[in-house]
Amino acid sequence: MFRSFPTFFFFAALAAGASCAAQAPADLNTPSSALAQTSPAEDWSKLAVDRSRLKTLLNGAPLGKMETPEYTRELVRLEWRHGDPIDLYIIKPHGVTKPRVALYLYSFPSNIDRFMDDGWCKRATRQGVAAVGFVSALTGDRFRNRPMKEWFISELQESLGSSVHDVQLILDYLASRGDLSASQVGFWGQGSGASIGILAAAADPRIQALDLLNPWGDWTDWLKASPVIPDQERARYLTPEFLQKVSTLDPVTYLPQLHLRALRIQQIMNDAATPPAARDKIAAALPASQLEQFKDAAAHREAWKAAGLSGWIADQLPPH
Repeated sequence: MFRSFPTFFFFAALAAGASCAAQAPADLNTPSSALAQTSPAEDWSKLAVDRSRLKTLLNGAPLGKMETPEYTRELVRLEWRHGDPIDLYIIKPHGVTKPRVALYLYSFPSNIDRFMDDGWCKRATRQGVAAVGFVSALTGDRFRNRPMKEWFISELQESLGSSVHDVQLILDYLASRGDLSASQVGFWGQGSGASIGILAAAADPRIQALDLLNPWGDWTDWLKASPVIPDQERARYLTPEFLQKVSTLDPVTYLPQLHLRALRIQQIMNDAATPPAARDKIAAALPASQLEQFKDAAAHREAWKAAGLSGWIADQLPPH
């Protein structure tokens, strides 16, 4: 059930009324073979990405723009990896010059469709912060060019490592636009997206506020028991070789090392994706003041109503 992926969201954007004009800048008109040659080989075991050969690929190809009374929503395509374009929804609140930025990354297997939802966009920008939404590697439409035997967990080192690199390059692109305040940003993540947020914050000091819900981590315990993994595949992910590959990308290792303006982890105690042993290791890796635990999703929703989707991040970032 974890491998049902969405149809192309681009057509949904058209149906939603976006005015789409694929005006790819010259850099992104480069043939695919040339893109492959200019893109450096990635070391997914390392958090920092080598940007030196990617500068010409940081121009975004605009795919659509939509105006509402409360916000402007843009769809931009970036491609620094052959065959793996990254589509960003950039939602900017009206009436704010160079708004602060929060990135949003939901858990595998979530797709990008939520960023087209009017209610979501209003909630994410209500406090005057621009929201930037995307999906991680091997998730949603970023899975469609891969063999079915390859999925987020089977390629866990790539899924995490390349997504952490993506975050750094996305921040470079946002800073290059000139219409956003991207020197200190917030990051909201859920599940695997929260794990990627921890790793990205360890790699990039521009991330200064992390708001995380049910992060995955402590890979040895997580891979042993998480129901995300089909039982018939589990043995493949418990081999010494596989565990060694993901050992340098364990959020539990990096949590105590983070030096951020603000960090909050929220755990829903009956969340099935993260086994109790892994959840406890994550909780033990940070001070109690940075941890909030809820008995179930209903209790979390009640607490969430006070600040809403973006309120906590908006409070933690430097004033505009």
